[in-house]
Amino acid sequence: MPFGTSSKLFVSTIEDILENTTAIRLITDVFNIALFNDSVTPSQTVASAATAFGAGVWAANEVFDAAEWATGGQALDTVTFAPTANVLKWDADNEVSAGVSATLADVRGCLIYNVTVNTPVDSQGICFLSFGGANAVTDGTFTVLFNAAGIATFTL
Repeated sequence: MPFGTSSKLFVSTIEDILENTTAIRLITDVFNIALFNDSVTPSQTVASAATAFGAGVWAANEVFDAAEWATGGQALDTVTFAPTANVLKWDADNEVSAGVSATLADVRGCLIYNVTVNTPVDSQGICFLSFGGANAVTDGTFTVLFNAAGIATFTL
């Protein structure tokens, strides 16, 4: 099934964090958000190496505008990781294209990946988010709106 409507964390990445195989820090590391079309069929249960930007299903079908939303994506702004009662919320500001003349077509979802840590794999994916259908902009601003509950929440 192509991108579909699912948004998921990668199981192997969470396992790598909990087992200290990677030193990913959800609060201080730099994370990029890369856009993809409907030819991508993501899976949350792939090995760590297949979560990485430029690997597995993330090796092709990226949607970008060289001047407005570069290949490889854009860095997330104002990343937060904070507890409220028994819930940890990982979030960032909504991501807006670098300029006001972006042209992007058939954007179906994104990959959020770490650009700070390169062990066990460079550009390791954290999660993929479905946008629920085709999105496009012609000579305008493209914005990814994150859910008010956050990019990811962990209930403990």
